[in-house]
Amino acid sequence: MAHLHDAIRALNSSIITINGEDAYDKDGNPVQYDMSQAQAKLAELETQEVQEEQASKDAKASALAKLTALGLSESEVKALLGQ
Repeated sequence: MAHLHDAIRALNSSIITINGEDAYDKDGNPVQYDMSQAQAKLAELETQEVQEEQASKDAKASALAKLTALGLSESEVKALLGQ
């Protein structure tokens, strides 16, 4: 799951350390960022995670359907998928 720190770092690659709401570069210098942008980026990252999880589920379901259509039994397909 994405965290606010991930979003802050995604917005500014020079940010290495985050302590509370304070961000710092590799030399320990403070780096400013916009909290509203960070929260928007967090929402974007969370949406992306949900979409990726759904795409993975859809791909598995598609593979199952195709293997079943080829004549494999459900138990054979599950054995192939390690389920």
